[in-house]
Amino acid sequence: MTVAALCFYLFATVAVVAGAMVVTARNPVHAVLFLILAFFNAAGLFVLLGAEFLAMALVVVYVGAVAVLFLFVVMMLDVNFQELRAGAARYLVVGGLVGAALLAELFVVVGGMTLGEGAVIGGALPTPPHEVVENTRALGQIMYTNYFILFQIAGLVLLVAMIGAIVLTLRSRPGVRKQKIADQLARTPESAVEVVKVPLGGGAQ
Repeated sequence: MTVAALCFYLFATVAVVAGAMVVTARNPVHAVLFLILAFFNAAGLFVLLGAEFLAMALVVVYVGAVAVLFLFVVMMLDVNFQELRAGAARYLVVGGLVGAALLAELFVVVGGMTLGEGAVIGGALPTPPHEVVENTRALGQIMYTNYFILFQIAGLVLLVAMIGAIVLTLRSRPGVRKQKIADQLARTPESAVEVVKVPLGGGAQ
């Protein structure tokens, strides 16, 4: 067994165990820490596949931003998870039925998949070999040429979601001085600057 195979089994095993601990951990802080561990091992799997850009993006975006944000939110809000879990028993039957239905659909989809000749590259665009173009450069060329419109639409969706979150959480409080950009742009030198002629020896006392 090669070193790459050993690393694959190690990363895969730790990622699966960490994912299971995220769901089963009683302490939410421990769950977030296990989530960070799962992200790191998934990044290791991406490195083994030769997708170092995706591995770095996973570490920087998900571990460095999302997971750490979750950790700070859980620690700062001090949510009582015992109260949240108190009413979960009444929905256990419905949740079990929905989970069983989804699991059955996954078995049907995966069990009915057949790979014909040429099916692997049927919908994918050809990429140049790594000896000619680096992985990151090839990904950028495909993303910003063939999938440029879809990439911009995804960015627009994220922008709308960010603006919606700001609007929903915005609260107006009386007595708070706010910046009025229209009034600032409408100001003229005559209204903003006052020239005072002070006689000689008649300054402020």
